[in-house]
Amino acid sequence: MKLTRRRFLQLATAALAANGYPVSASSAALALTKPIPSSGERVPVVGMGTWITFNVGDDPDALAVRTEILRAFFAAGGGMIDSSPMYGSAEAVLGHVLPRLDQTQGLFSATKVWTSSGRAGPSEIAESQDLWGVDRFDLLQVHNLLAWSAHLETLKQMKAEGRVRYIGVTTSHGRRHAELEQVMRDEPVDFVQLTYNIVDREAEQRLLPLAQERGIAVIANRPFRRKALIHRAEGHPLPSWAAAIGCKTWAQALLKFIVSHPAVTCAIPATSQVAHMRENMAAATEPLPDAALRRRMAADFAAL
Repeated sequence: MKLTRRRFLQLATAALAANGYPVSASSAALALTKPIPSSGERVPVVGMGTWITFNVGDDPDALAVRTEILRAFFAAGGGMIDSSPMYGSAEAVLGHVLPRLDQTQGLFSATKVWTSSGRAGPSEIAESQDLWGVDRFDLLQVHNLLAWSAHLETLKQMKAEGRVRYIGVTTSHGRRHAELEQVMRDEPVDFVQLTYNIVDREAEQRLLPLAQERGIAVIANRPFRRKALIHRAEGHPLPSWAAAIGCKTWAQALLKFIVSHPAVTCAIPATSQVAHMRENMAAATEPLPDAALRRRMAADFAAL
């Protein structure tokens, strides 16, 4: 593979971030991105989830750690942060941390509406805005398809009025794929969020091809199955192919498998450790595995 100047800078930036060194905003801009099909706007392929890990209330030590996690995220070129009213204090924690950072350039704010009442959706969204401290969200999603028909009407109206940039729906744990497919076929959503990783690959059969066909961005949740896949790989050396795609850890290999799928726009691993954030963001670099290597990666992991 030819080592271009851009590729050299990407590798150098990833190495610095992975080893705890700060990187400049100009270096961070080299994080690998993919386009949102409905607009062409590009977002970094590795984002950040907040389920459990940011539900820390007002504990000062935990808040200090979350501040450093986000500092590392943005220093490495991070963009999408995904949350939900379902995630306890996560949105309030984000609202506490974000104003304390010197650099949040590139923030792509994504949250969800999560109430069984369509009429209660607008007030819940307004509360989330207050908690985050943002004028508007980049992306609003219907969480786990709860009352999705009513909430999508609200989100479509908000988008038409310029009060949100993108709208979508989510599911997780491989549930309700048939219903999600119908929404993707019938509704003008910009994003879907679903579970996809090196083991949970059901979405490859219908949902990911449909997303490509319909021009819908895909956010992959549960990339590590809440550490289960990391634990499964512990004690096993990285295969020889890892170095060829710039991976030093299993976590990076698992993320590159996900974001290398042509339909996947962004993966959103969650973490409570600064070192793990740097490790995750170091996966937002080229090269990515091609189709043949992806098949080998899946087979090798299944054999662990």
